[in-house]
Amino acid sequence: MLSYRHGFHAGNFVDVHKHITLMLLIKSLKKKDAPFCYIDTHAGSALYDLQSGFAQKNREYETGIGRLWNIKNPPAAIASYLRTVAMVNATQKKDRMNPRYYPGSPVIARQLLRPQDRIVLMELHNTEAPLLKKYFTNDSQVSVHHRDGFEGLNALLPPQERRGLVLIDPTYELGDEFERLTEILIKAWRKWPTGIYAVWYPVQRGQPINQFHNDLRNSGIKKIYLSEISVVPDTEPNRLSGSGIIIINPPWRFDQILNKVTEWLEPVLDRGSKIPARCAWLGNTA
Repeated sequence: MLSYRHGFHAGNFVDVHKHITLMLLIKSLKKKDAPFCYIDTHAGSALYDLQSGFAQKNREYETGIGRLWNIKNPPAAIASYLRTVAMVNATQKKDRMNPRYYPGSPVIARQLLRPQDRIVLMELHNTEAPLLKKYFTNDSQVSVHHRDGFEGLNALLPPQERRGLVLIDPTYELGDEFERLTEILIKAWRKWPTGIYAVWYPVQRGQPINQFHNDLRNSGIKKIYLSEISVVPDTEPNRLSGSGIIIINPPWRFDQILNKVTEWLEPVLDRGSKIPARCAWLGNTA
């Protein structure tokens, strides 16, 4: 069993980047009345207590939500994200420097769901999966599977709605994670070529990011957009220096929206990186 627990990292700069992007994608899907399905392959345990021992060990939330929580007059996308975090802190004092609780991607997606939409969540960890199931007990629009998200994704595609979004956010604990991710992603796209796929990856020295990008360019997938934010200098092999997101089949003009959000986030989250944010298409977009 893998050892990763997201409680150590909840609310950090990665979550900010990833969850704002997720919200923008779901809101784009809601522009049409037809139902959609949201699939989360590595869903975690839904809600995180930022005062827990996990979160307090490194206080990573201070690098993310802590930098945005009390910011004045943010752009609309950021304000919407902050309202979503505030909803799970409704009983907490409003003058706190940081929120008490941080919502994971399943909770964020559930807050945006309409009656006609559906969520499918997968989590393999033996501790996280029961917490996820408990949180969504008796919620008819959410199904939770205690299983390997990569294996499960192949079995679940295409969804009956034929519209939707897949969030792939693995732990990257294994040495061949990028290779396996590329294989699974290409296979999923071939089964459901019209689906939207959002894939998070760590920006970190020693990771095969360039190879990952090249493999996707040569995969036959035509519409691939990426957003990368670096927050600290990339000087150590085991230090997470930034956050990257690949989006396959982004909605119309989504690149322009995400570009503006990324440009705004970069100086807010930066802690001496000196590497500019990167937003770009990979390969042919025809």
